[in-house]
Amino acid sequence: MTSLRYKSFSEDTAPIMEQMAKSISALKETAPTDEATRRMFGLQMDSFGQLFKRYIATRNQKIRWDHIRRPSPDILIDFDDIRGDCLEGCCQALLNKLVIVKLNGGLGTTMGCVGPKSVIEVRDELTFLDLTVKQIETLQDMYQCQVPLILMNSFNTHDDTLKAINKYKNSSVRVLTFNQSRHPRILKGSNVPMPTCYDDPKDYWTPPGHGDFYRSFERSGLLKEMLDEGREFCFVSNVDNLGATVDIDILYNMEQMKREFIMEVTPKTMADVKGGTLIEYEGKVKLLELAQVPPENIEDFKSIKMFKIFNTNNIWVNLTAVHRVLEANTLEMDIMCNQKVRDVKWTGRCVEGRNVLCRRPPMEHPSFNWKRQLVLRSRASRQLGCVVRGVTAPENQFGAHP
Repeated sequence: MTSLRYKSFSEDTAPIMEQMAKSISALKETAPTDEATRRMFGLQMDSFGQLFKRYIATRNQKIRWDHIRRPSPDILIDFDDIRGDCLEGCCQALLNKLVIVKLNGGLGTTMGCVGPKSVIEVRDELTFLDLTVKQIETLQDMYQCQVPLILMNSFNTHDDTLKAINKYKNSSVRVLTFNQSRHPRILKGSNVPMPTCYDDPKDYWTPPGHGDFYRSFERSGLLKEMLDEGREFCFVSNVDNLGATVDIDILYNMEQMKREFIMEVTPKTMADVKGGTLIEYEGKVKLLELAQVPPENIEDFKSIKMFKIFNTNNIWVNLTAVHRVLEANTLEMDIMCNQKVRDVKWTGRCVEGRNVLCRRPPMEHPSFNWKRQLVLRSRASRQLGCVVRGVTAPENQFGAHP
């Protein structure tokens, strides 16, 4: 049975929750008979149910634009303030505690390509994924360390990615994969799932966004595996951001200051107007994304005068802290609703589907229990726009010291 408790809602929302509970229960019954698949699908559907429950409870809550303030400069630390702290002799030991995770759930459709974004050729017939592996090979050779590369795929990119990584069998880099969750699209108006069966076509489903990383990483078994290996830190970034290389100074600061979460930001430019930014809202520092902005305030959001900080989507997180937060079940995400029109060719219908997307949490979400957090104002080269025309020379990568 699903864990949705629809009776706690108001009279107008209780029927919606009851219908969703029945739909989820019915969906779970259509899963394949093998135990592992049924269990994973059941967990994903329960997570979706909880996400939908929170969406219904908060759907009428709008951001009050007049309550938004630019964050105080004192919440930021400049990269130059931590640069050079790490001593050469400790680099190998630190890197052997690190895991690199690349978010690999997106397709290359916005770039006019077919298939995963990671297999798009960037230069010299090398893809984003090829260049990422080469960067880690250079890192490992430089410091005689072993740093695994883990790809978080979606159901859209999984099969093609498994084919693509075959070429790295002889690489010194250990490449691992896991899948983020698969959640149903929701039909606008009726608030019921588009799929009625586990095997319904891909367009009936949606990946729930980057915030799903923590729980999916745990469910895959890789969180436990990395902790058992003595890995303590995780660096997460977009697979198409070739500027998001390992910086030893950031890693050293994380260990020495016992930080559990570091978020990298850069100065906002005209190329970044649609990206997330930091705000101060009702006394808390939060991450504001375009999907949360009222239509009448879109142009204000895009202003580089009003909002001067751009979220690079590079984060550093302590794996023990991730385990603690998941065990305590205190992980909550801001919910963003992304509406799309889908032409469902296999049924001859044209429906409007609503995605309920779970995204990465703001840095200081009041119920998100990271301790000793940091917002780091990094170099502009740590976001894609500054490096897409060429890969940084190996001797200048990784915060290396002469």
